[in-house]
Amino acid sequence: MFTGPSGCGKTTLVRRAMARLPELRFSVSYTTRPRRGTEVDGEDYHFVALDDFESRLARGEFLEHALVHGNRYGTHRGSVEALVQAGSVVLLDIDVQGAQQVRASDADAVFVFLLPPSMDELEARLRGRATDTADVIEGRLAVARSEIAEAPMFDYRIVNDDLERAEEEFLAVIHEERQRRTTPR
Repeated sequence: MFTGPSGCGKTTLVRRAMARLPELRFSVSYTTRPRRGTEVDGEDYHFVALDDFESRLARGEFLEHALVHGNRYGTHRGSVEALVQAGSVVLLDIDVQGAQQVRASDADAVFVFLLPPSMDELEARLRGRATDTADVIEGRLAVARSEIAEAPMFDYRIVNDDLERAEEEFLAVIHEERQRRTTPR
């Protein structure tokens, strides 16, 4: 599970890690939020209407789900299980609420929290995206503060102050955890 505040670089880090480790698979989340810019349905997210999301939720299709910044997000349980059964290392980009649900489910998961170098840098990144209004950015920053307060519950914490170093740390976590799971006890 990969968690961190909006704008801390999760998507960039996941894409870079996947380019280096072909066995990594990204679990594409479902969301009710509108597409941004060049996002592709089925690749970045599965963009669905609220009633479709709620129907899936009622059928128990989600491993985890959350309401974030006014939109619903969820990880499809069957998709993750199929990837795991195929021998893939599955990366989930989820929020703190979702991570808490996965942890409570006793899934065999590793929890990584990506931290921004500072709140000032996080704010600059969010404003630099130019995709949200000032009010939305303020809301994201408020949520970020509460999410960062939850970082100690995660197995690993990586500060994204240098992308190359953060990438190496993330890959080291993946390698260490794979070794731990495959080494006989």
